[in-house]
Amino acid sequence: MSLVLYSVANQTAYLTLNRPEKRNALSPEIITELKNAFDKAEQDASVKVVVLKANGESFCAGADLNYLQQLQNFSYEENLADSQHLKELFLKIYTLKKVVIAQVQGHALAGGCGLATVCDFTFAVPEAKFGYTEVRIGFIPALVAVFLIRKIGEQKARHLLLTGELIKAETAFATGLITQVVPATELEDRVNQFAQNLINQNSAQSMQLTKQLINEVQNLTIGDALTLAATQNAKARATADCKKGISAFLNKQEIKW
Repeated sequence: MSLVLYSVANQTAYLTLNRPEKRNALSPEIITELKNAFDKAEQDASVKVVVLKANGESFCAGADLNYLQQLQNFSYEENLADSQHLKELFLKIYTLKKVVIAQVQGHALAGGCGLATVCDFTFAVPEAKFGYTEVRIGFIPALVAVFLIRKIGEQKARHLLLTGELIKAETAFATGLITQVVPATELEDRVNQFAQNLINQNSAQSMQLTKQLINEVQNLTIGDALTLAATQNAKARATADCKKGISAFLNKQEIKW
């Protein structure tokens, strides 16, 4: 049985965590399947947007408990390799050339909350809870901290990471962690509508370049960031999408992406 289901419809790739009996807990196998699925979506020219969702009551409960027991006997080298495996997944999602939307129908905890954190947009039901609970079991939320601080700022991230507190979806929205809170009966339709708006209204190439710029400028001084922005601006103007878009705009024509 596949731990991650993959399908494409209306230029959207749907990646579905499919381990509901384990609350979609993360194991080395499911991480591998997720990495492969995101690679597949990125390389598929027919796909413009990726939706990450889950089967069952939970979105993702974090690390698999059986695997956590095995970790106690790992050497430093084995633990480092395991951490690198998850790091590669988070980085792949965060830097994917296509927009990634998380559709959270249940609790997203620890590493599962990390998955939602690294997506570009996150839509969640009111009943969903979010939290980085690692400190409560003597672990640390090391990888996700890098992304969370970028996303919501140091002070808010300090509170969530150091307390391990579980927060409701409305609080997660107010904190800037998620994009929108949506009733369960409307979640799938709202995510699909949002994805279709991106697909129909925006250039895929422009979204890719903009996402890349957002990721890169945060590591630079203001001067270097502006230099990079000017360079990317100039490159974007030479793209086929930009020429097509400007031509349609000037001629008052509808742009079909």
